[in-house]
Parts: sequence; C-alpha cells; structure tokens
Amino acid sequence: MQNLIFSIGLVAPVFLIVALGYILKKLGMINDNFVSVSSKIVFTISLPALIFTEILSVEIGEIFDVGQISFVYVGTLASFALSWIISGPLTKDAKDKAAFIQGSFRGNFAIVGLAIIVNFYGAESLGKASLVLAFTIPLYNVLSVIALTVPLKKEKQPDYKKILLEILKNPLIIAVLSAVILSYFQIEIPGVILETGTYLAELTLPLALLGIGGFLSFKDITKSSMLTTVSTTLKLVIIPAVATPLAYAFGFTGQDLGIIFILFACPTAIASFIMAEAMGANSRLAGNILLLTTLASVVTITLGLFILRENGLI
Repeated sequence: MQNLIFSIGLVAPVFLIVALGYILKKLGMINDNFVSVSSKIVFTISLPALIFTEILSVEIGEIFDVGQISFVYVGTLASFALSWIISGPLTKDAKDKAAFIQGSFRGNFAIVGLAIIVNFYGAESLGKASLVLAFTIPLYNVLSVIALTVPLKKEKQPDYKKILLEILKNPLIIAVLSAVILSYFQIEIPGVILETGTYLAELTLPLALLGIGGFLSFKDITKSSMLTTVSTTLKLVIIPAVATPLAYAFGFTGQDLGIIFILFACPTAIASFIMAEAMGANSRLAGNILLLTTLASVVTITLGLFILRENGLI
C-alpha cells in the first residue's frame, strides 16, 4: 500500500497541473492563443534551456549509455512496426491508418516523461533523461513523417533531406550539441548566462503541462472509435508491458529501467495531432487518441511504477 501511495503521489501532481490547464481554459483565463504561444516558448526556449543546463551540469561520459539509447531505438522501431501491422486489419482508410500509427508509437516524453522522472528521481536525473530525449526526438520525427506520407501516398517517398534539415534546426538538438561541445572542450560559460538559463528551464514543465491541459478537448471524445481504444491500449499497456520486462532481461535496473518504462508508457505527444492536421491525416482521430491516452495514462503509469517499485526494480 505504501508503494501504491508513493506512486500516486509521483504521478498525480503532473496530471493535476494538466487538469488545471483544462479548467483555466474552460474559465476563459487562458485561450487557444495562450496554448499556442506557450507551446512555442516551451519548445524553442525553455525546454532547450532545460536540456542545455542539465547536460552542461553533468559529466557526459558518466551519463551517456549506448546500450540504453540503442534499446530505446530498437524498442521505438519495433513499436512503430507493430502499430503499422495492427492498423492493417483495423482500417483501410489511409487517413485513419496514418493517425493511428503515429498516435500509437509517439510518446510525450519531453513533457510528461521528464516531469514524472523529476518527481521520481529528482532533478539530478534530468541530465541522463535529457540525453535520451535528444536521441529520441529525431527518430520520432522521421518515423512520424513516414507514417503520415506512405499510407496517404502524398509522396513516392519521404523527403529525407528536408527531414534532416528540420532535425538539425530543431532547438532541442541545437541545445544538446552545444552543451556536449562546451562540456567536451571544458569551455566556461559566464555565470549570468547559466543563471538565466536556469530561470528559463524552471518555466518548462509547469508551463508545458498547463498548455497540454488547455489543448485538450472533450468535444469529440463521445465519437471515439475502436481505433482510438486499440491505439490507447497499444500505447499505454502493450508496448510498455513488453518493453519493460525486455529491458530488465537485458540488464537495465534502477533509474535506467525507470527511464525506459516512463518513455514507453507516456501518453501520445501533442505533436502527433499537430502533424496529422498539417499533413492531411485524420486529425479528429489523432485528437481522440491524444485525449484518451492522456487521461488513461494517469492510471497506467501509476500502476506501472507501483509494480516496478513493489518488486524493487526501480
């Protein structure tokens, strides 16, 4: 019971802030423009600042784990392939298929994941989690473009040059590369810049979580289909239930296993809805998957953390 209460205490604050964002939107205290602007601030300024300062504060050699990153890559590719295979018998509609695949494999590790990791392991765990995030983001982007172009046949093949350019211009990738270079060459950063970066970093999680809450809408959830339910089950139950024991079998325990579980157990990322809408997939289905995974993950992540902690694995 103590471990269950502990697990609830870790997850609840994260989703209470999400709920607060939803309530503030309903009360008119924040609006769509706030959500849009705050999301841009998070992903272009405060989250890069968080990643930059955290990586700069640790010894890269001590946190860089090729085995863990390789496992995450293989697990993500397997999740993508499984989502694609399962989508086949469920729907012949290309727009549904594209939204289903992306919603089933792409998790919100950047916001929900990091917030839970901080609550569980403390701020000192952010360095390693940020490095895992930095390697995961490019893979998510490439696979998402494939999922949203191949079923729709909008292009004969994805424009990988354009994808590569977008990845290189990503503020998170720039933050990681900058921090790694400065750390490797032991270049001193003026204290005032680091302090400013710290202030910006502290904005990230609460502002992003409020934005998620403001983004959520129950308008179409009553029209939720079997695709939404299957995608949610795949994202929150099947994938983490397979990935986590495999990670343990490969020797990951403690914080490393916890990061892997949280990464695969996170709800669907908001980016999946935005990309689905921009690229002509079924954005309504994408929104339903986003909403249902966000709500259900309160339970699934809590239970997952409880089981792992109860067995002394994390």
